[in-house]
Order: sequence, then C-alpha cells, then structure tokens
Amino acid sequence: MKTLLKAAVVLGTISVLCPSLMAQWGAYPTPGVPKTATGEPNLAAPPPRTPDGKVDFSGIWQTGRGGGGQRGGAQRGAGANAAAPAATTAPDAAGRGAGGQRGAGANAAAPAATTPAPADAAGRGAGGQRGGQRGAAAAAPPADGIPVATFGNAGGSMQGGLPFQPWAEELMKKRQADNSKDNPDAHCLPMGFLQFHNHPEPRKIIQTKDLVLIIYEANSGLRSIFMDGRPLPGPDAEPWWYGYSVGKWEGDTLVVETRGFRDGEWLDVRGSPLTNSAKVIEKFRRPTYGELEIEITVDDPKAYTKPWTVKVNQRVMLNTELIEFICEDRDATHYVGAEAAK
Repeated sequence: MKTLLKAAVVLGTISVLCPSLMAQWGAYPTPGVPKTATGEPNLAAPPPRTPDGKVDFSGIWQTGRGGGGQRGGAQRGAGANAAAPAATTAPDAAGRGAGGQRGAGANAAAPAATTPAPADAAGRGAGGQRGGQRGAAAAAPPADGIPVATFGNAGGSMQGGLPFQPWAEELMKKRQADNSKDNPDAHCLPMGFLQFHNHPEPRKIIQTKDLVLIIYEANSGLRSIFMDGRPLPGPDAEPWWYGYSVGKWEGDTLVVETRGFRDGEWLDVRGSPLTNSAKVIEKFRRPTYGELEIEITVDDPKAYTKPWTVKVNQRVMLNTELIEFICEDRDATHYVGAEAAK
C-alpha cells in the first residue's frame, strides 16, 4: 500500500494538456438507443446488430463503476470494473458534472440503485495513474468464476495471483518498488493492452465488416482489429506496442487473437510484464445494450508458468464524445525510484 501511495504521488504529477471540457462537444443524443415505455434508455435491451446480423460493439465505453460509468465528479473513485447493473433504465445524458466533468448525474447511464465501491481517503484508488487508479482492490468473485482484472493489479482477484515465472515476479516487484516510475503511461507512451482495457478514461469502438477500431482517450491510443480474413504476420514482423490483431466471429462473440508485442510491456500499474512471446485471446461479448464483457487469456510462456484468464466489464456511455487528450512528458526527470528514495 505504501508503495502504491508513493506511486500515486509520483505518477499523479504527470501533465495532461487538454482544453476545458466546457469547450468540447456539447451533449448530443446517441442515436438508436432503445427506450422504455416511459422514454428512458433501456440498457437491459438486446444489443444492436449490424445489417448482416452481427452484434454491434460500436459506442463509447467506460470501465464499470457506480453511476453507469459516466465521467462525473460524484463518481470519482468508485470501483472500476464492477459488474454492470441488472437494472433496465437510465436517465438521458444532458449536462456536465460539477467541476467541468461530464455526466455527474444527468449523464449517468445506470440507476441510482447501483452502489459504488469505496475509494481511498483521497477519493481515488492508489496507483497514481491519471484519473486515479480505480478498482485496485480485489473485486468480489464473479458468478462465472473468471477473476476480474483491475488497472492496478491484473491478478488482484485471482486466487494466488498471477502465475509468474521467477524472473517476471522479481521484475514486477522491482517496478513496484520503484514507484512504477517507468510505467509507459507515466511517460506519455502507449500502455499495455490490459491497462488500456482498464483505464478509467473511456474508449470508442467503431465497427465495420472488415475492421474494428478501438480509440482510447488515454494517450490517444488507437488499435486496429482486422476482420477481413488476413493471417497474422510471421515471427519476424516488427513488434508493436499494441501487437497485431485479427478477429473472427463465433456466434455472437468476437474472438480476437493478438501477437507481435514489444518486449517488456506492462499489464498493470504495478508492472506485471508481457513479453514478445505472448499470445493474447480476447472474447468480446455484448449481452445487453448497456454491457460489454471482455474475457482475456494471456499465454506468455516466457513470463508466466501457464496461461491465465481474466475479464473486464465495461458500460456504455450515452450522449457524449471522447475529449482530446494530449500528454506531455515533462516531469519524468523528477520521478523517484527506490534507490533515490533511500
């Protein structure tokens, strides 16, 4: 905990340069939202489908938390990745939250009955990433038995934790002892794919027949998932931050395989590593209009003794857009690791 709190101080100094939220796009109705008899959004309705009958994942999504996962000052620090609510309705998004944040109340996409998880005394999770590392605490065991990953600790709700190889566990502990100062996110670089899935800032999915794009607001990340039948590149391909991703349909599930990662990536704030030998399988499901579930299996024999599986829960955001996110790495020279702190 002490280390994570140090990380909160260190990485919390990062500078994010973006215009005032009040100067961004105004609230604009999300088209095609299913409604109840009283005219409210029905988030428990069946998911939308494309003209060829496939589940449509298009939309803006945020890691699940109280208040429907919207950006609202009142919900800062609620438990990231909490399971989406079973309730059916939500108020339309209209205004912006206090302090220039979008959606505190009017922009909520879940009923008030949803109870946010507790935050720390500062109103945020430890871990020090921008927006606070919500959800660092282990989540309650899900009904399907698949542990839920968090931004701070990918294996935090996994019994026994991640199955590290000895060197990988040692590296994770060193990164943690160094206050996570070398986390790519702290230097305005692309995060590991699992950090992107769990980041408190939203992401936008654009789905076409042959290509799925995921636009991450954090660090302006962009990921391409090719659906046109092309094979993955061979082992000699230039490694990429996001790897190379191809997808296929298995019923209503979008199955994505990714290889070709750069060596030394971070899967979470504490520094669980991912190597260039990794193969990642993601299964995207949209059981209702308002819910997105991503089941993730990491097979990286260099870093882990066996494959392991976690999941991420996200909720739809209505009547909003991504904001421009420009990150300037100007404070890195002041970051302090374990040796300098002695």
